[in-house]
Amino acid sequence: MKAIVYRKFGLSDVLHMEDVDKPVPKDNEVLVSVHAASINDWDWGLLRGKPFVNRLPKVLKPKHMILGCDVAGKVEAVGSGVTQFQQGDEVFGDLSGSGFGGFAEYVCAHENALSLKPASMTFEQAASVPQASALAMQGLRNKKQIQPGQKVLINGGGGGAGSFAIQIAKSFGAEVTGVDSARKLDMMRAIGVDHVIDYAEEDFTKNGQRYDLINDNAAHHSVFDYRRALNDGGVYGVLGGATSRIFQVIFLGPIVSLFSSKSLGLVLLKPNKDMDFFIELFEAGKVKPIIDKTYPLSETSEAFRYFGESQQCGKIVINVKDVDG
Repeated sequence: MKAIVYRKFGLSDVLHMEDVDKPVPKDNEVLVSVHAASINDWDWGLLRGKPFVNRLPKVLKPKHMILGCDVAGKVEAVGSGVTQFQQGDEVFGDLSGSGFGGFAEYVCAHENALSLKPASMTFEQAASVPQASALAMQGLRNKKQIQPGQKVLINGGGGGAGSFAIQIAKSFGAEVTGVDSARKLDMMRAIGVDHVIDYAEEDFTKNGQRYDLINDNAAHHSVFDYRRALNDGGVYGVLGGATSRIFQVIFLGPIVSLFSSKSLGLVLLKPNKDMDFFIELFEAGKVKPIIDKTYPLSETSEAFRYFGESQQCGKIVINVKDVDG
């Protein structure tokens, strides 16, 4: 089968299409014929080996030869112990707990990593959903449920998780502010955000506004700046951004929280959690995946180059089914 392989850490130029052996499912695994996959920050971090934790336990070469955690496709075969799926089922899921491998024509995954794809959702849409939507939902449900009328800020609202977070927060009845670069403001407006901030023109931690929840996909401020931007009883959750800032929130956030009614901490991804809830929102027309560009499998290296520029609105999807060669 065709797959995008990398054998050393680096940038997009270390990715190459190669012929590799087709995987065989174990007893509790499903073999998926991949139709589409999408790029996530985890893929980008593993490709570069940054932060250093992504080089463990193999410091000099990658642990996963084939990247890709978010996939959508059809069940080709099932292991003897699989009970949830059968051949021909259309599925999607986050394989970060099953060894990655989505940038290939076939991949094996534990059955618990997959969900049935709604008939109204395309494979490209489904491939863009799993990790980004889970991060968005878990970030918004951090500590407590959003109430109608509450003020929510999504930092990095123009990216994959951010675009889902805006729509989900609006479905809860929140007043939502999206922060990102100028080129992404119109997209955020198009999906219903109430207010937009160009981070190059305005610092949301210093403009005097206060929020009940801050969902941060692009942490670059200090934990004390975020504390200042919260209302009493407010919650700040970091999902991504500068490594130094994330570690500051991990270590100082709980201490800062002890001396106020404000809660600051890290949102840890629980892969594939709440997919049923997301599907309900999608089928009700309250949430839709935003896809910036779609690339064929043969151009995955170019897709990663574009992803590394951080200019995409929403998600970047790899169309695996129409593979060349």
